[in-house]
Amino acid sequence: MSGPALPPEVRPPDVIEIRGIRGFGRHGVFDHERADGQEFVVDVRLELDTRPAAASDQLADTVNYGLVAEQVHAAIESDPVDLIETLAQRIADLCLADRRVTGTAVTIHKPSAPITVPFDDVVLTVQRRAGESS
Repeated sequence: MSGPALPPEVRPPDVIEIRGIRGFGRHGVFDHERADGQEFVVDVRLELDTRPAAASDQLADTVNYGLVAEQVHAAIESDPVDLIETLAQRIADLCLADRRVTGTAVTIHKPSAPITVPFDDVVLTVQRRAGESS
């Protein structure tokens, strides 16, 4: 037997995650990063209510994650910026452009960062809520 439904402000959001979106970008503060470019890998987490889509079984009632992946890929590969923080904010803003997305987390991986010691990856994650100013 289930209890009463939780109010929206208490109910945890549903989540769509897209992991490992790869793109070749020219982001970085050093001239060689801009000239040579490197691979960036992005993970996005979209928080939303998927119940309308579950009820209707219609793509129009949810976030089209294929389109989001294409937009993220385009953001990686266009308009170079100095900092991955700027790239992460740009991607968070495009994720939040869909009114159904109430929150997002964007993780940028920069595995070829210009670091002089052995390392596996440089990772930045930003978390944003709808309605927050960037």
